[in-house]
Amino acid sequence: AGAMSEGRPLRLLGLHGYRQSERRFRQRTGALRKALRGRAELVVVSAPHPVPGGGEDDDGDDPPRGWWFSGPGTFEAGEAAAALAGLEESLSAVAAALAERGPFDGLLGFSQGAALAAMVCALRARGDPRFPVAFAILVAGFVSRAPAHSHFYREPIALPTLHVVGDADSVIAARLSTELAQHFVEPVVLTHPGGHFVPTAAPQKKAYLDFLDRFCPGRGQ
Repeated sequence: AGAMSEGRPLRLLGLHGYRQSERRFRQRTGALRKALRGRAELVVVSAPHPVPGGGEDDDGDDPPRGWWFSGPGTFEAGEAAAALAGLEESLSAVAAALAERGPFDGLLGFSQGAALAAMVCALRARGDPRFPVAFAILVAGFVSRAPAHSHFYREPIALPTLHVVGDADSVIAARLSTELAQHFVEPVVLTHPGGHFVPTAAPQKKAYLDFLDRFCPGRGQ
């Protein structure tokens, strides 16, 4: 039932990109949170793994983080890595956030966080009780190339999803996000002309709200 019966805004658990953190992702999604105000609340959780070497804007107390690594302390989306590390801890961290900070209705993932959210959707669709979410919004997502992750994509994932694809994304190419969408049953695909960010111009705002309205009967009628 959740938000539908309670008349409260939907609650989304946000999963940030590689080399981001809860605080950084909150800073970068201010326009999105404003666009969703009254309809959905975004609660962001930090990935459990600090990225070695920090980043150009690393201030020490908020190190950039990642959900898993494709090599020792590194990550490349296109790498078919055999020496993976960190995914199980991240799935446990998402499960803990859903349990401790919930209830949540859906997920909103960006980049590596969107790839992780897709894996959570696959587990949820198989009946994994740790992940009680009804839908996901996946921005700049991709299919993990790691052989150890192939089981997530073996069967079509039957969970409602909105896939946001940047035509000019130079980090996660549009074709990679489109490929991820093809692993879902009846995905909604939203393309935008921009790059590697969460878009919030009028057409995208309308698409987010139209998608979220499917989970809030009676809203905006």
